[in-house]
Amino acid sequence: MDFLQQFFQQVLNGLTLGGIYSLVALGLTLVYGILHVPNFAHGAFYMAGAFFSFHLLTRYNVNYWVAMAGSAALVAAMSTLAERLVFHPLRHHTGLHPMIAAIGMMLFLEATAQLIWGADFQRMQSPYSGIIEVAGLTAPVQRLLIIAAAFVMMVILHLFLKRTVTGSTIIAMAQNRDGASLVGIDANRVAMLTFAISGALAAIAATLYAPINLVYPAMGNLVITKAFVIIILGGMGSVPGAIVGGLIIGFAESFGAFYISSDYKDIIAFVLLVLILSVRPQGLFTKGVR
Repeated sequence: MDFLQQFFQQVLNGLTLGGIYSLVALGLTLVYGILHVPNFAHGAFYMAGAFFSFHLLTRYNVNYWVAMAGSAALVAAMSTLAERLVFHPLRHHTGLHPMIAAIGMMLFLEATAQLIWGADFQRMQSPYSGIIEVAGLTAPVQRLLIIAAAFVMMVILHLFLKRTVTGSTIIAMAQNRDGASLVGIDANRVAMLTFAISGALAAIAATLYAPINLVYPAMGNLVITKAFVIIILGGMGSVPGAIVGGLIIGFAESFGAFYISSDYKDIIAFVLLVLILSVRPQGLFTKGVR
């Protein structure tokens, strides 16, 4: 029973990490699919989402879900503003210019968060701190919440992209920006919407994960590094690749940390990247956003 409990715990941890990584990577891959530029500031939006939720919960004592919705709206607005002020003016420049601008924006947002909330580690409280026990197996409610919410968001995003006209315009823009513009799709509107969705996903992921992690200004750096590993692993610009890649990295980290050593947990993602790309250089999925 001890072996079964330990195995179940690692599966739970893997699904938790995989769900969070997939949500962050989905936002990143959507933006890459539209602009073909890696948004290094995405980790700062993830951090901002955690701090906004933390502020709403501690300062205004709002409901956890209200804090999550408010944070998602604020980060979506911030991300859209970044697209208008930073990425849109650089749309005709080479990839290096937007990358440098994104790194600058990341550093600016981290410094701003440190100025407002300080450099100390903060603990976000969650109303779901209980434990569920079934047939001798125990599971923290917050982890089950993360898994359920993350996969519900993935399903919603999939249905939005596949079943709505607006979602179809995002796919069309990702496949052929010039062709989409020729048939009357507003490229500016689609780019703004994509950044808003990307920011909202980052904020939701951060709010879900913060109660079992810590909130601090540099919290997005490691997450965004792994998100880049995931979208390269899954195929640049691929939505299914971001989900599958996130789950692969989540399970690999969970089982690797338990059965090998927790000291190497953060290296496992990069080892997997090298191994998989040496066999399949184009990534697991070769098509873009779809």
